[in-house]
Amino acid sequence: MKIRDWNRSLKVRLVGEFFMNTSFWMVFPFLAIYFAEEFGKGTAGLLLIVSQMFAVAANLLGGYCADRFGRKRMLVSAATAQGFAFGLFAFANSPWLSSPELSFMAFTLASMCGSLYWPASQAMIADVIPEKHRSDVFAIFYTTLNIAVVIGPLFGAILFFSYRFELLLGVAIISMLLGLVLRLFTDETLPAEVLGKWQAGTVTGWRGAVFKQLKEYGIIFKDRVFLLFVIAGVLGAQTFMQLDLVIPIYLKETIDSQVILDLLGREWSVTGETSFGILLAQNGLTVALLTVVITRWMTKFPEKWVFFFSALLFGLSMAIFPMSSWFWMFVVAMAVFTFAELMIVGLQQSFVSKLAPENMRGQYFASASLRYTIGRMIAPISIPMTAWFGFGWTFIILGTFAVLSGFVYLLMFHLYEKRVANSI
Repeated sequence: MKIRDWNRSLKVRLVGEFFMNTSFWMVFPFLAIYFAEEFGKGTAGLLLIVSQMFAVAANLLGGYCADRFGRKRMLVSAATAQGFAFGLFAFANSPWLSSPELSFMAFTLASMCGSLYWPASQAMIADVIPEKHRSDVFAIFYTTLNIAVVIGPLFGAILFFSYRFELLLGVAIISMLLGLVLRLFTDETLPAEVLGKWQAGTVTGWRGAVFKQLKEYGIIFKDRVFLLFVIAGVLGAQTFMQLDLVIPIYLKETIDSQVILDLLGREWSVTGETSFGILLAQNGLTVALLTVVITRWMTKFPEKWVFFFSALLFGLSMAIFPMSSWFWMFVVAMAVFTFAELMIVGLQQSFVSKLAPENMRGQYFASASLRYTIGRMIAPISIPMTAWFGFGWTFIILGTFAVLSGFVYLLMFHLYEKRVANSI
């Protein structure tokens, strides 16, 4: 399905979210450094965990609200509110005020707004795109996100530390403009009959609304297929998240200075830090160029085996990293790691859309994101593991988690196939 055939709302979002994501990634990678300098490493780590906990709650609330109030209303509200949050962040780093405490509060609010935004965003795609084309569409959105992840930090490295107020103000304006554009040029995609059922429901007071929401999320996790999907995702995330955790530490300690190329009488060498930058660029560029191609290729194979072999390749990449201290072996490991990532990136969201009832898509997508949220909270344990067991055994353990997730996926698809067969 080509972009010109998309619903107008999706075309508008594709362009608008690219600019929002790029501006966000000008800021996000440098916040850990900023908060560590202001509060100290220990306090900064604790604050970021607290911020993540609020983001988890907002994510679940965002899914509920997307199904309750509609996709468009949540997208407009969340983007606009994120703009105000970054405006507050800018004020806390302005010529008139310098307040790291207010900065943290503003960043937490901005993160919560982002968590409110994404469930409605994913559900909107499932609303308007036929099932056979959803993997392609999710892959295209993922591609633009990864282009933003590559471009954003390049500009942010210059602007965040030298022109922080101006950068944050610019991010605020872009978010608010996105909210305005979404309001003017997008349509509500939540089916009218579903929205009508919600509006006809009776919930008394905020306590009733909270209990109703918890009950409905409980129903989701009673879906054994979906629960196994989340468990497999959390296990797999222990490998995927190491791109920002153990891998850079390992490269820094393994490579002091290494010649990687002798061309025209000139030697090209890398250090641990520069080698990680090259591998990160390799990952980002490959994702940006090949996501759609590989996703379309993977749709020709049974989903069950695509998920399973993706998990095995993640495990293999973890086995390759500690095999040698040779830089080009790390390039091979990253290539395997990235291919494993691309195999399932579009299929995962499409699979969630197949599991989710029409009236609960927002909540299903919000709950599915717990794979990464919970995974991100657990994954840093790998750092002390390197002190306990050494890098070699740590990589083996991480690879084992990935392989285990593959077998959980097989069990999940076994139950899913039985469900489909019984429904016929």
